[in-house]
Amino acid sequence: MVVYPELYLCGATGTPQQRKEQLEAAAEPIDGPRHQHLSRIARNLGVWLLPGTVCERGEGGHLYNTAPVYSPEGERVAAYRKCFPWRPYEPYQPGDRFEVFEVPGIGRVGLAICYDIWFPETVRQLAWLGAEVIINQVATTTCDRAQEQILVQANAIFNQVYMVSANSAAPAGEGQSLIVDPEGRIRARMSGATSGILTDVLNIDEVERVRTFGTAGLNRMWSQFREDDPVLELPMYEGRIDPRKWSKKR
Repeated sequence: MVVYPELYLCGATGTPQQRKEQLEAAAEPIDGPRHQHLSRIARNLGVWLLPGTVCERGEGGHLYNTAPVYSPEGERVAAYRKCFPWRPYEPYQPGDRFEVFEVPGIGRVGLAICYDIWFPETVRQLAWLGAEVIINQVATTTCDRAQEQILVQANAIFNQVYMVSANSAAPAGEGQSLIVDPEGRIRARMSGATSGILTDVLNIDEVERVRTFGTAGLNRMWSQFREDDPVLELPMYEGRIDPRKWSKKR
């Protein structure tokens, strides 16, 4: 699986107006010419390809920051629209759903784009949908990459999932990509903002081990509730945690 950072193919610079004009020029429907090229690359190389997010021209002419995923057969198996654009800097329409995809015989992968992981609901929902790995494609150019790396670890711990955070390198971003295991340990990291290739082999069985025996052998959040526990109301969301529905979906 080959993963590129956010907006790797559709970067924009300059004033807000200049950026908007560049993104408008780069925007295509999700099935446009760019899709055909990316599909062919994945098929010819026989790889899972996450080519970095693209500027999608959606319904009503709206711009979306969208993460497509291509299988080794060249099929686009997912196209996640960023739900939390970094406002007011980003001119995108927010997406309205979370998305996971299946790697047959391996496991389930969830998608989150950059600022999404600052909202804990994002990774929690993806984990509940069965994701064992969350791929976070990032284009952080600002001084908060240090905090963002902590959030990558925290999301891994909260949800007992692998987190893969691929950030743009200089001069487009602050780099420091990292891969974190389901107990929050950093497995691999790029030092500084220099460009490079970060590689790892993930043992997806580790997710089940940690969820079965607990983080540090102690904490099993996905087994927290009994069926006879009361429903916990979540007024902020006009929702609830129902103990009978808490376990992750598969």
